Amino acid sequence: MSTRTEQIAGFWSNYLAQLELAELELAELELAELEKAEIRTDRHRWYVLRAERFLEAMQPQRLAALSAQDVSGYLCDVGRDTSLAAWEFVEIVDAIRNLGVTAGAPWVEAVDWSHWQTSAQIMAAEHPTVARDYGPEIGGLEPAGPMTNLASVRAAHQALVDRMLAEIRRRGYSIRTERGYLDWVLRFIAFHGGRSPTELADADIGRFLDWLAVKRRVSASTQNQALNGLLFLFREVLGRDWMQCADFALAKRPKRLPTVLTKAEVARLLGALEGEFRLMASLAYGAGMRLMEVLRLRVQDADFVRRQIQVRNAEGEIDRLVPLPERLIPGLMVHLEAVRELHRQDLVAGFGEVYLPDALARQWPDAGREWIWQYAFPSARLSVETGSGKTRRHHVHETSLQKKLKGAAAQARISKRVSPQTLRHSFAMHLLEDGHDIRTVQELLGHADVSTTMIYTHVQNRGGQGVRSPLDRLL
Repeated sequence: MSTRTEQIAGFWSNYLAQLELAELELAELELAELEKAEIRTDRHRWYVLRAERFLEAMQPQRLAALSAQDVSGYLCDVGRDTSLAAWEFVEIVDAIRNLGVTAGAPWVEAVDWSHWQTSAQIMAAEHPTVARDYGPEIGGLEPAGPMTNLASVRAAHQALVDRMLAEIRRRGYSIRTERGYLDWVLRFIAFHGGRSPTELADADIGRFLDWLAVKRRVSASTQNQALNGLLFLFREVLGRDWMQCADFALAKRPKRLPTVLTKAEVARLLGALEGEFRLMASLAYGAGMRLMEVLRLRVQDADFVRRQIQVRNAEGEIDRLVPLPERLIPGLMVHLEAVRELHRQDLVAGFGEVYLPDALARQWPDAGREWIWQYAFPSARLSVETGSGKTRRHHVHETSLQKKLKGAAAQARISKRVSPQTLRHSFAMHLLEDGHDIRTVQELLGHADVSTTMIYTHVQNRGGQGVRSPLDRLL
């Protein structure tokens, strides 16, 4: 008969074997992702250590006697440790899951591992949701060629930057537009050797745009964004309102038709998702919401009585109402009850505050702790904000849903590029197929111009342009 020490050693041997088996399964599923996802041998002892810490925290309960709530509660506590990096948190989740698999524990199937793994990433200070709390940041990739240090360019022209930011914010432009415009202005200055735009003329704009198109080979949309940012600088900030867009050649953007799923493909895709990610994807399709509109959904925005959702601060700073699918209501209510309990625990632990937009935090200092303002899809992690120093629970990171949809599409054998925007396109397309008029669809999507919505009519009906192929008419 083996001793207790031998039994324990044998268990951890099986535990490590299970880790190696997980590596092989990852290799079979997606070889391209193996290098990023594999569990390296030199990390094995850390997995064992993290599993042992979990067992210590759960004492005196036996492993098999634990519930899914016990495991989730432990991970909630770990998620309040803001010193952990995202990869460390994922490692803890994987270590506990592997522990349950090795022991054959019944709670393994009941825990939503996808939630804990994919919502480990916390929002950085430059994230669009919170960026204006910390002041403007430079977005985009690091420049190549003659532009090597945008930070020094910005420091040398800080007064001009401040004037431009004031004009942008006075007009209520989005944080993404603000970043894009500022980024291109700084690149423009760097391209001309750091000279002030007050010393530059129209021809200098043309040379910069030619360089982007010919040397850098940027897309037409990128060229146009650069032009719009520079025109804003010269017209609105420097007062050269006589400059006209016609003076410069706008790049011709290629007309791309949206990728649309069939109703059967949507059903297969949603069927391959679980938990909160299925809810988020269902809202993107069932309500036609954009990715960030889904993630920034607040508890108070869902009206279960009127079966509608209020989308706040959408593109153009315009609120709109969209339908709340009735078949989602039971699952969404259960999900929100779990979120309410998480919020209650955060409050007990001394946290529980959420980010509030614009000046609401100043008007109602305590509103950030109220239940109605909490995100419907909160992150598994708390974040310490660089600017304010506050610890808050933000919404899940956008890459979480994007990655889950990509995996679900592969599992559902959908040979199309699937993203949250694809579900929004499918929402519009299927409404038109069901007989709804284009103006209704325009309002639901929040398009400022019906011409934007008209693109869906090009992929409607059957075949190219709705024409039946002559091949199908042959006897």
